[in-house]
Amino acid sequence: QVQLVESGGGLVQAGGSLKLSCAASGRTFSNYAMGWFRQAPGKEREFVTAITWSGGVTFYADSVKGRFTISRDNAKDTVYLQMNSLKPEDTAVYFCAADRTYALSRVARAIDYWGQGTQVTVSS
Repeated sequence: QVQLVESGGGLVQAGGSLKLSCAASGRTFSNYAMGWFRQAPGKEREFVTAITWSGGVTFYADSVKGRFTISRDNAKDTVYLQMNSLKPEDTAVYFCAADRTYALSRVARAIDYWGQGTQVTVSS
């Protein structure tokens, strides 16, 4: 089992920044690809970004490319999501995710482990 705990969500104005953190425990963190999904009210959970177990390769949804940056610190068992130039359409609950694929499944139902989620609200 892997336990994931997110932090860092909140309320920010459009154009602002937030940094999310996800602390992992339970199994060897460096064995897992990590990433973030988000879910807005009335919508399905969608892929945002992923990072390989080594941190050497990253992937982003087109909607956040150039604005969001994912990183990980395997010594601290933590993955981060730096979100800049936030837009109202980024408002959602952000979920940390982990699995044993190369770069994280893009389909929510295929993910092995989830955090509890953290709310991000961007006001216009």
